[in-house]
Amino acid sequence: AVSGADLVIEAVPENIEIKRAVFEELDRSAPPHCLLATNTSTMSPTEIGSFTKHPEKVIAMHFFNPVHRMPLVEIVRGHETNDETVELAKEAAVKMGKETVTVNEFPGFVTSRISAMIGNEAFSMLQEGVGTPEDIDKAIKLGLNFPMGPFELGDLVGLDTRLNNLNYLHKTLGEK
Repeated sequence: AVSGADLVIEAVPENIEIKRAVFEELDRSAPPHCLLATNTSTMSPTEIGSFTKHPEKVIAMHFFNPVHRMPLVEIVRGHETNDETVELAKEAAVKMGKETVTVNEFPGFVTSRISAMIGNEAFSMLQEGVGTPEDIDKAIKLGLNFPMGPFELGDLVGLDTRLNNLNYLHKTLGEK
């Protein structure tokens, strides 16, 4: 299916072994000029690129849920990602009607690190009895102008995904 592709965007669970298997297969099946993007929200595009013969063509394109409503794609350059790959990824995102920011690789990038902090604090407030999930979500939406609250976001992306992201961030960044 990817033998004639110019761009492939992977969107498998946040598990490095699954991503390894996908990128090794893409490396065998896609043409050498093809950009290989990962939709990871935390993982290293450099590490993912190491599963290919063309790490300069590997980049993270972090889309946000719900994709049809959220305008941002966080473009994350790996250590070996070349400038052409960055520009082509940005162009592709813009053609999809998205806004982009380009950031350098660091675990969690910008948005997932902030989102993890907000989500963890929301769960702490719930444990402390500060409010219900509905009231905490409403306060964040109406008070901080977020499109959805941390509990709604957790329900949307799945608690398993949130846990995988948090475990990866803890492993790579330590206690925060």
